[in-house]
Amino acid sequence: MRECISVHIGQAGIQTGNGCWELYCLEHGINPEGMMPGDKSVGKEDDSFNTFFSETQNGKHVPRAIYVDLEPTVCDEVRTGTYRKLYHPEQIISGKEDAANNYARGHYTVGKEVVDDVLDRIRKLSDQCTGLQGFLVFHATGGGTGSGLGSLLLERLSVDYGRKSKLSFAVSPSPQVSTSVVEPYNSVLSTHALLEHTDVTFCLDNEALYDVCKTKLNVERPTYANLNRLIAQVISSLTASLRFDGSLNVDVTEFQTNLVPYPRIHFMLTSYAPVVSAEKAFHESLSVTEITNSVFEPSSMMTKCDPSHGRYMSACLMYRGDVVPKDVNQAIAAIKTKRTVQFVDWCPTGFKCGINHEAPHVVPGGDLAQVQRAVCMVANTTAIAEVLSRIDHKFDLMYAKRAFVHWYVGEGMEEGEFSEAREDLAALEKDYEEVGAEAVDEEFDEGYDDEY
Repeated sequence: MRECISVHIGQAGIQTGNGCWELYCLEHGINPEGMMPGDKSVGKEDDSFNTFFSETQNGKHVPRAIYVDLEPTVCDEVRTGTYRKLYHPEQIISGKEDAANNYARGHYTVGKEVVDDVLDRIRKLSDQCTGLQGFLVFHATGGGTGSGLGSLLLERLSVDYGRKSKLSFAVSPSPQVSTSVVEPYNSVLSTHALLEHTDVTFCLDNEALYDVCKTKLNVERPTYANLNRLIAQVISSLTASLRFDGSLNVDVTEFQTNLVPYPRIHFMLTSYAPVVSAEKAFHESLSVTEITNSVFEPSSMMTKCDPSHGRYMSACLMYRGDVVPKDVNQAIAAIKTKRTVQFVDWCPTGFKCGINHEAPHVVPGGDLAQVQRAVCMVANTTAIAEVLSRIDHKFDLMYAKRAFVHWYVGEGMEEGEFSEAREDLAALEKDYEEVGAEAVDEEFDEGYDDEY
């Protein structure tokens, strides 16, 4: 078995988690009570969905997931919601007071009180696994709990489970849409920790998701539930190979091997296709080539940045549904001829593919249409540096005036940590620049030789 433990931290993490587990349950035919009516093999460990669910003696399926928040309201929604009977009550951990959008509260004062309980629970979950593969951590980098407690937990997980993969799905601050004034501070401080303690970080942002909902689904006023269901499809596609059998399965560790050329360069751009509403789906053929082309369009990206401004180092395409390798090879050959998709010259092949035969499921009453096939792309591109530099710029504007800094210092954080984190991100931007710029120097040198 290759189990994965999901850790959902803070409001964004928990609400994204709700979307994901709702979709997993639908895909595996598990009802909100955790029972699987069609399951005959109770207690057997050979079913691949047991990577995400652990099975009790009486046939109940319990998610291998932990929900953590420093204040109770979001957790209480889970405790009283449709899926309240699905989760183990001890795996929903909530504190008494909020992190108040303050990284220092989540990391030092309030977070410290909760973190041992959480680690204790994670240890119990990992003891139940026969071959723990790694952790999927869901959080926002702009809030207090997601950034502060998120980075604290990741640090502790690095110590306790050093060899296991840690993938984080981080909701990063978007350029225009903001939920708090101090987002740039929290984001820079927590990205500083993500650099050290995660293996792959998938960046998502609300503004890009709003745009996808608006342009592709005609949802004029998307709620967080709409966005979370969209994110759930991406995460479901990434993990489908662990939960279903396919002709070309991709493992969590395979992601790292194929997507991360250098340890620090692990911030990924994601996109998903087809994102179509039911009324449009009947009028489109949605062939493998079409959906492959559409995941490379800037409008499909789930992070606000334009991939044509950078170069791709690698791209991982996860197909699911009615797809055969021949179609995939044709689609990729077509992409390689495009001028818009530029790869760095030291990575000529650049594509990793996965094919899974389980067709994508949709939530009844949701926005997405039921389709035969879908593809999810995770790409490592130098364009993601745009996202980092945007946040850094906002950070600089506030930090130059030392605005809001006293709230962090008052919670036991040292001012030096701000500049340290900022320097680390400046170095990261430089790393991205160097990785993408090598090609230019070489072309210049060659031209120079021809002249003389």
